[in-house]
Amino acid sequence: MEDPTPPTFTAPQRRQFAKKLLAWFSTAARDLPWRRTRDLYSIWISEIMLQQTQVATVIGYHERFLAAFPNVAALAAAEETQVLRLWEGLGYYRRARQLHTAAKKIVAEHGGDFPRSYEAVRALPGIGRYTAGAILSIGLDQRLPILEANTIRVFSRLIALADDPRTTRSQARLWTFAEEILPAENCGAFNQALMELGSEICTPKAPSCAVCPVSAHCAVYAQGRTAEIPLAAKKTTYTDLTETAVVVRRGSKFLIRQCQPGERWAGLWDFPRFSSPPASHESWLPTASDHLLNWLDVQIEPIAHLATTKHGVTRFRITLHVLDATWIAGGKTSAQQRWVTRDELHELPLSVTGRKIAGLLAPAKPARKKVKS
Repeated sequence: MEDPTPPTFTAPQRRQFAKKLLAWFSTAARDLPWRRTRDLYSIWISEIMLQQTQVATVIGYHERFLAAFPNVAALAAAEETQVLRLWEGLGYYRRARQLHTAAKKIVAEHGGDFPRSYEAVRALPGIGRYTAGAILSIGLDQRLPILEANTIRVFSRLIALADDPRTTRSQARLWTFAEEILPAENCGAFNQALMELGSEICTPKAPSCAVCPVSAHCAVYAQGRTAEIPLAAKKTTYTDLTETAVVVRRGSKFLIRQCQPGERWAGLWDFPRFSSPPASHESWLPTASDHLLNWLDVQIEPIAHLATTKHGVTRFRITLHVLDATWIAGGKTSAQQRWVTRDELHELPLSVTGRKIAGLLAPAKPARKKVKS
């Protein structure tokens, strides 16, 4: 289907659009921690955390992260384990590792001060065009456009974009529109208002057009096509996987290993876990024994099935069988493999399912004292 030429906002229309949007935002804006400051570091942390994560989830993480690392220098000086532990539960851990790397670069190349030029911000690990524009427009009111999930939807409806907004061609059009519609001043508030509009009013399903402050400027609303635009993404095809995790007990300690580069959850700690075919409880136990002996040189005596959980990771639907086992021999301590207590588990960054497994662990029972006859 050919996409008609989108309507062009004249200068008076752009001014009117900005005026209406900013007036609405002045009373409708949610009170969020990163909106109470112009500190580039705080805004940077919030923007990275908000990638593919809901605002309600990020608030607590943002506050805890800044309490532990109040500035770039503190983040740069931290151990990666500390950073990952505070990121635990947010997912997409590559973001945390890139934050840490970027902080070190800022200390080394900018004296610990978050850079203020677009080119220098774009040069930091984990920062693309949108993130750089968001940080500098919100923090310094620089006239930079933004394009993310919410504004893609808003812009697609404003210009009645009939093509898939995820294509290279559509992205170029949307970026051009995002730049054209920016006001001469108050760009930070304007960009935040656009995102707020997409989040609270111009929602994916059943948008609240009747109360939208800029509905008079919306081509899709005028055409009655809000249910059609933007085009929905193709449904994800999921792959079913079965995995086994083994809790190996050695007195009051448990065997864990650090996930290596290239593995899921690289840098985090986890209980020994491996792919396994669907099977009955009876076959899980000897299979786990053989696998740990060949993989980690650990000899175990399987005890029982501890739990089975189901969860999703990107395009995978995973059934995880958790087994309980007793250590017999092997399992040397190394940089990537160690024995830890339940209390020590609390201090280490674990995967979400690893943390759930840790929650299943009962304290070791004290040895029974012999009663004198």
